[in-house]
Amino acid sequence: MNPEKDFAPLTPGIVRALNDKLYEKRKVAALEIEKLVREFVSQNSTAQIKHVIQILSQEFALSQHPHSRKGGLIGLAACSIALGKDSGLYLKELIEPVLTCFNDSDSRLRYYACEALYNIVKVARGSVLPHFNVLFDGLSKLAADPDPNVKSGSELLDRLLKDIVTESNKFDLVGFIPLLRERIYSNNQYARQFIISWILVLESVPDINLLDYLPEILDGLFQILGDNSKEIRKMCEVALGEFLKEIKKNPSSVKFAEMANILVIHCQASDDLIQLTAMCWMREFIQLAGRVMLPYSSGILTAVLPCLSYDDRKKSIKEVANVCNQSLMKLVTPEDDENEVKQPTAAPQAETDHDEPLSKQEMASGDCLEVSNNSSFNSTNVFMPTSTERIQVTLNLDGIVQVLDCHLHDSAIGMMTRIAVLKWLYHLYIKTPRKMFRHTDSLFPILLKTLSDESDEVILKDLEVLAEIASSPAGQTEGQGSCDGSETQPGQLELHVPAPTKTGQAGSLGSKGMECSPSTPTMNSYFYKFMINLLKRFSSERKLLEMRGAFIIRQLCLLLNAENIFHSMADILLREEDLKFASTMVHTLNTILLTSSELFQLRNQLKDLKTPESRNLFCCLYRSWCHNPVTTVSLCFLTQNYKHAYDLIQKFGDLEVTVDFLIEVDKLVQLIECPIFTCKFPFLVAFMHLRLQLLDVKNNPYLIKALYGLLMLLPQSSAFQLLSHRLQCVPNPELMQTADSSKTSPAAKKSAATTAIDYAELLQHFEKVQNKHLQVRHQRASRGETLDRRAIL
Repeated sequence: MNPEKDFAPLTPGIVRALNDKLYEKRKVAALEIEKLVREFVSQNSTAQIKHVIQILSQEFALSQHPHSRKGGLIGLAACSIALGKDSGLYLKELIEPVLTCFNDSDSRLRYYACEALYNIVKVARGSVLPHFNVLFDGLSKLAADPDPNVKSGSELLDRLLKDIVTESNKFDLVGFIPLLRERIYSNNQYARQFIISWILVLESVPDINLLDYLPEILDGLFQILGDNSKEIRKMCEVALGEFLKEIKKNPSSVKFAEMANILVIHCQASDDLIQLTAMCWMREFIQLAGRVMLPYSSGILTAVLPCLSYDDRKKSIKEVANVCNQSLMKLVTPEDDENEVKQPTAAPQAETDHDEPLSKQEMASGDCLEVSNNSSFNSTNVFMPTSTERIQVTLNLDGIVQVLDCHLHDSAIGMMTRIAVLKWLYHLYIKTPRKMFRHTDSLFPILLKTLSDESDEVILKDLEVLAEIASSPAGQTEGQGSCDGSETQPGQLELHVPAPTKTGQAGSLGSKGMECSPSTPTMNSYFYKFMINLLKRFSSERKLLEMRGAFIIRQLCLLLNAENIFHSMADILLREEDLKFASTMVHTLNTILLTSSELFQLRNQLKDLKTPESRNLFCCLYRSWCHNPVTTVSLCFLTQNYKHAYDLIQKFGDLEVTVDFLIEVDKLVQLIECPIFTCKFPFLVAFMHLRLQLLDVKNNPYLIKALYGLLMLLPQSSAFQLLSHRLQCVPNPELMQTADSSKTSPAAKKSAATTAIDYAELLQHFEKVQNKHLQVRHQRASRGETLDRRAIL
């Protein structure tokens, strides 16, 4: 500093003292400056006051000499004290040089700058609020200062500034929010602690409504919640908790839609505390905002669904996620199936009954929520209009279906997530069937694939969805086209069904419908596609047929019309080219028909063949059942066509008797002789009527002949002994003569009812089918012999 330079009105003594390295001398100079400024104040000499402040600022506080800078700082503080309440007129000139010293490399100088600013602010009080942003910016840097003395000084200044803000009603929150949004993304622990402390203070001031600007700082708060410091995490938890309390108190003023995006991202956080907190917020948002959250459903499901499969280590997150999922599902209503909903919307209000979604208040963006890894929301233009605006809500069904489809394709997801996805699909098909059927062709392959899932619960839910697709009236209009599956998309499973033969057309289902079934109108065009592709699935995955085939078909019989299922499957199998699979499938269907409780009514319908529909069903089943000789006989036993059963058994002599054939005969005998109290379904013994009809020897001679025929086919086994003992109990027909023998017997009535069936043609069909099986077996055997000879050579 040039000693000869004129610093008037500062005296040379004051200038020397300000430049001194000793604090005491600088303090004396500061007292002299205070006296000097007081005189100027009394004289109302504004120019002189500004001149003194300018000298202290330019020549001292911003000097390159450290002692001069220290002298300038204490001098500026003295000016402020001397000015008193008038210091507000010169605050900009007083504060700016002090804040510049906050960046000094000398920690002592930063401390003196803190001390000087404290004195300036203490005198000015509320007058510093117009300069709050620059003060806050400087303090946020000092909060992370490595020197403990500087940090201690900044904390004193921070407390003073908080007191001033709390007392005043002139705080400019609008001007402060951009700075807060910028600083909240700091990674420094002390800076974060400083930010959170200020948010808590502003939140506690009644005249400051920080809730209106929560969308701009919410993302930053969740990032701070993941800090390594327990103290900071706790402070952030408290701040978020206070905000949530305020939201619950005043839901009508909350901008739910603007924060939905942020919550979705943090609901997928790897940090458990962040994820749990965000999920709790999401739960409250869905329940408070109602249908306002519908446009964000796809994003919410992306975040929520994986959490449903969490184990007990994340039990809390799982439970909250489940509530979110259930609450969101309730928001989807039949009105979402309409093209354009033109009803007025209203601002959201708190719901007392969450089963009834809020009426239409909403936001509306029909766009699917884009979820990215970039969780910074530093620009105000990413936010949407407030939820209080009357904007129509739209359900983004395409986005929801895409999310559900992706989760079903992900083999890594847990069982509970898959169940939840299927529940969503079922719910959407119930509430918005018309729109959902536009997605059916894309969903159908993965729904079929899900039938191979390891979990029975998943398969049950999957079958519910498929059954709804197959029976919904909306499928008639949206699913137009060929019912035989010929128009399925590339990559979709499809069973090859050749054109039916002339002899196979009678009494069977056509490929375009099921006119023969009385309940067919309840099925839509997807039903036949479903049956075709289900059989294709069984054909390509024999293990699925073996392990779950009966389970799947029985459940379908509960969900759909059992007659339609058997009718359509029989029709498809009639024209199946893989005869071995056809035989296996027929055996499975026959076992289900004879033993399952779900098919009790269907068995009763077939037992008497009283109606044209039942006779038509019998003919359809018979033609397919011909793929397996023993099942064909069992069908005749079930329908009491004993003469035809006897005729079939006579034909067995012309068939190639294999071990598998004898095993099936053995199983049929076991089923006939099944003890009623040890049977798996004791009230559903299919052949109880057959055993009782042995009493009527006169009217059932072919029944006895058929049973003797089976006996002659069997080797001396346990089944042989069982059937032999049963036939020994058949009474002498002469002893069974009664006075009522002249009356028409049930068997005679039965014969009259079935005259409409051409049994000769059916027998010819049986021979034809069995000849095909014989040819295929011989071809397979000859190929095996050829391969063996090649191996030997």
